[in-house]
Amino acid sequence: MKYIVCEKPGVLGLKDKAAPLKSDGEALLRIERVGICGTDLHAYQGNQAFFTYPRILGHELAGTVLEIEENDQGLKVGDQVAILPYLACNQCPSCVEGKTNCCEHLQVLGVHVDGGMQQLINIPIPYLISANKLSLEEIVLIEPLSIGRHALVRAGVEESACVVVIGCGPIGLGILKQAQLMGANVVALDVNEARLAFAGEQFGIENTFLVDDKTLVRCRTCFNGSLATVVFDASGNKSAMETGHHYMRYGGTYVLVGLYKHGLNFMHPELHAKETTLLCSRNATREDFIAVMELLSSGLFPVSKYITHQIEMKEIMTSFDLWIKPKSHLIKALVKF
Repeated sequence: MKYIVCEKPGVLGLKDKAAPLKSDGEALLRIERVGICGTDLHAYQGNQAFFTYPRILGHELAGTVLEIEENDQGLKVGDQVAILPYLACNQCPSCVEGKTNCCEHLQVLGVHVDGGMQQLINIPIPYLISANKLSLEEIVLIEPLSIGRHALVRAGVEESACVVVIGCGPIGLGILKQAQLMGANVVALDVNEARLAFAGEQFGIENTFLVDDKTLVRCRTCFNGSLATVVFDASGNKSAMETGHHYMRYGGTYVLVGLYKHGLNFMHPELHAKETTLLCSRNATREDFIAVMELLSSGLFPVSKYITHQIEMKEIMTSFDLWIKPKSHLIKALVKF
C-alpha cells in the first residue's frame, strides 16, 4: 500500500509498504479523505511542537471499516467512521477525570505517532465514531471544528457573549461561526486582508478588522463601548498571542488555542489588573466530536465554503510548497486517498 511520509523539514516521500495486520481490539480502515491543517504545514516547515521525523502526517481523517470484530459500538464492515486522533492512556488522573484530550501520555496521530496519510491503517475501536449520515467531506471537518467547539466550551461562551477571535484560518473560522450560531456577538481580527474578506463574505461575519492602531477602538464600537468578554487566539503567532488580551474587558477570559513552539512573554500587571482568566485549549473530546457531528448534520455550517482545495494523493508531493504561501488562499485542503 502507498503512504506519504514527511522525512524531514521540506521533504515528503511517496512510498510503499505492506498492508497492516489487524490486532484484537482494532479495526482495519481504508482512509478515504485526509484534511490538511496548520499542524501538517508547520511540521513540513520544521516548526511544529511535539514533533519528530520521519513521520506519516494526517490527523483529520475519514475512513471506511474493512475489518472489525464484534464491538460495543455496533460498528461493522462498510461503515464510514470519524477517527479520534488523540490516543490516550485512560489511566492517568487527567484521563480518569475525562480530560483525555490532555492525557499525560497523549499520542496524537500524525504528530507523536504515524498518522493517516496511508491507504490502510489500524485504529483501536474506542477511537472510532460511526458517521454514516455524513459525507466524507463532512467527516474530515469534524476534528478541526471540534478544536473550536472545545475552546468555546472551555471558555463558557453563551448567547450574548462578546467574542473576539484573532486569526481567521481554519480553526479561527470554526470558532467564529460556532460562536455566532450560539448567539454571541463576534469580531474577527487578522493581519491578512484576504482572510478577513473571506470571513465576512463566505462565513457571514459582520465585524472583521485588520489589526492596526485603531483596532481597539473598532472593537469597542461593536461591544457598546466595552471590550470582549472572551478573546480567542487562533493564530499561533507570538506577537498576536502576547497582545491578544488587550481586546479583553476587565474580568474577562483569554483563551490560547493557537500553539507557539517557543516561549511567550506577558506584562503581568496588565493581566493582574483585569483579573484575567487565562486558559489554554488543547485538542478535543469525544463529546466535542459528537456535538460537531450534530452541527454538520443540521446544515448550518458552510462546509462547501470552508473547503477551498481538493486534490488526489499523488498531487500532495507538490502541493505543500504552494499551500504555505499566502497567495494560495488556503483555508482547508482535502486529500482523496
